Amino acid sequence: MVETSQWGALVLPALLLSFAVAASSFNAVLSARAAGARADLAHPVREFAGLLVQQRRRTLAADSLLWRAAGITLLLAAVLASLVTPLGHWAVSDLSIGVVWFNAMEVVAWAAVWLAGWGSNSAFGLVGGYRFVAQGLAYELPHMFALITAATAAGSLRVADIVAAQRDLWFVVWMPVAFAVYLLSVLAMAFFGPFDQPVGREIAGGVLAELSGVDRLVFLTGRWLLLVSGAAMAVPLFLGGGAGPVLPDWMWSLVKTAGVLAALVWFGRRLPTVRMERFTEIAWIVLIPLTLVQALVVAIVVMP
Repeated sequence: MVETSQWGALVLPALLLSFAVAASSFNAVLSARAAGARADLAHPVREFAGLLVQQRRRTLAADSLLWRAAGITLLLAAVLASLVTPLGHWAVSDLSIGVVWFNAMEVVAWAAVWLAGWGSNSAFGLVGGYRFVAQGLAYELPHMFALITAATAAGSLRVADIVAAQRDLWFVVWMPVAFAVYLLSVLAMAFFGPFDQPVGREIAGGVLAELSGVDRLVFLTGRWLLLVSGAAMAVPLFLGGGAGPVLPDWMWSLVKTAGVLAALVWFGRRLPTVRMERFTEIAWIVLIPLTLVQALVVAIVVMP
């Protein structure tokens, strides 16, 4: 049984932000290790402070309203998506269509990234925006099938019911394809490596090319929160929620989220960037058939 609390609306953003800072620090450590330099855990803090005092730039004929709303929209999408993610037996909202809500808020991120590319009136930003739309067309269907597979096994779109259905066996054990595809789609959704072409170096940062100061800080924060939100939802969908020995359920939810998030950051740095056309080909020829077969197997198993 999931309990809801109004106080959760205040705790949730702080919790997501804490995970985002930890993930950013871990990413900085991996980056320094790859470069043969000394690990610097304080790098995210210095970057945060630097962006706070950096002067805002503005391109000629930019649509400032759309451009600057992009970061806020991305940030809100990540927080709103997590409203239905339970922390043990507690959640901000226990919607009967929680899985649909989560996916809908992720789609809002499409609009946010597109606004960042379009609103800047920059060729690099526009190319980055188009790349993300193309990436979304590649990952969204496999992502939806992965979500539907978990919901089918539980016979419900409520996240709490999906957790309860894993009381005897976690879904990751008998639907590993859906779990793996879900994690890949989370990386693509947050345009994190190897799916980071929307912010590619060869286009001067893409959607980030013209963002500076507070605008860049808000957008980057939203990007990290989106990655955290996806990692956190993997726990109730496939890893049994707060189930585990000794520790309280809310602690197990945090531990599992941290483990998934660390794996995503590590994996995202291990592979080279995948070109959009290659990713689309893989998604439509390999990932979609695999997730459909996985969904079919699950449907046959749970069929009365």
